[in-house]
Amino acid sequence: MSADQPIGVGIIGLSATGGWAGRAHVPALAALDGYELRALSATTAESAAAAGRAHGVPLTFGSTAEMVARDEVDLVVVAVKVPHHDELVRLAIDAGKAVLSEWPLGNGLAETETLAGLARKRGVRTAVGLQARSSPVVRYVRDLVADGYVGTVLSTTMVQSGRSWGATVHPASHYVLDAANGATMLTISAGHQLDAVTMVLGELEQVDATLATRRTVVRDQETGEPVPMTAPDQIAVHGRLSSGAVASAHVRGGTSRGLNFHWEINGTDGDLVVASPTGLVQFATVEGGRGDDTSLTPLPVPADYHLVPALAGQEDTVAYAIGHAYHQLRRDWLEGTDDVPTFDDGVVRHRTLDAIERAAATGRRQAVG
Repeated sequence: MSADQPIGVGIIGLSATGGWAGRAHVPALAALDGYELRALSATTAESAAAAGRAHGVPLTFGSTAEMVARDEVDLVVVAVKVPHHDELVRLAIDAGKAVLSEWPLGNGLAETETLAGLARKRGVRTAVGLQARSSPVVRYVRDLVADGYVGTVLSTTMVQSGRSWGATVHPASHYVLDAANGATMLTISAGHQLDAVTMVLGELEQVDATLATRRTVVRDQETGEPVPMTAPDQIAVHGRLSSGAVASAHVRGGTSRGLNFHWEINGTDGDLVVASPTGLVQFATVEGGRGDDTSLTPLPVPADYHLVPALAGQEDTVAYAIGHAYHQLRRDWLEGTDDVPTFDDGVVRHRTLDAIERAAATGRRQAVG
């Protein structure tokens, strides 16, 4: 593909009422040169046509197999519930199309490893929606650490609120409460934030962990009806990074009146504090202090980390980090860089989560990988 050719995108999971694909992917793509949203597929031809009218998408299909077969589609975006990823990602791979799958890639490690292996064998380009890596905040913190702002990293601590796993649940989110669906607070909230931590500081080598479901029944936000929850709503992880630094993380369901996201990086020469009222690292601010100064000073993200001018002023939207991921994906495609995580990177993160589950189940420290 040449630099003057747009990447034709087909989305699985874009509905007329929006949802995640409508709130995140559509505005991100619209803000970028080099992409065209050309197609979508849905469960029926009628619902696909309605979504096409709502979002101005010219080609609509009642089946994914029809969409991935079209020459107009270069990149297939899978933005549906996790239990459907395996089937739909396979269809795209079999058609020889590049695939961007939302996170988690698969329902568990084994399914993820299989999908990554199939993509590798077919030789298709892949990407996985760990978009925090692409956010200006996380890339800036990575560079601060790499440039020696804190000196040698001694330890890191993260506390996060996993909002969807609190006392109430949105009607559209009931499925994330069922551990069997693979879309839990561990895989989603903890998975995204731990991916950012390891991007900045290196991979976890070993972990101890506790998982608990403290609320076994929550309430539907609209009806007040009880909804069972089997997914963990308390996650505590303690481990060692590849550098030797000690890491700890606590992810708790719902929101807090105190800290909803607080991440400290403590080193021999200084400290960094990354904090967000929303519970998401991509919406965070950065403060730091070093040397003899015992106070913290705001460290605004420099302008050159913001790669999508059309999204300026929208830093607090879910489209912002995803727009940066699409920007990096096109650059990877054209220039051979590897900024956007692939399916193989998704396997690495699923192995971290698998080690956490094993550590919690056995009560014993587990190696990662």
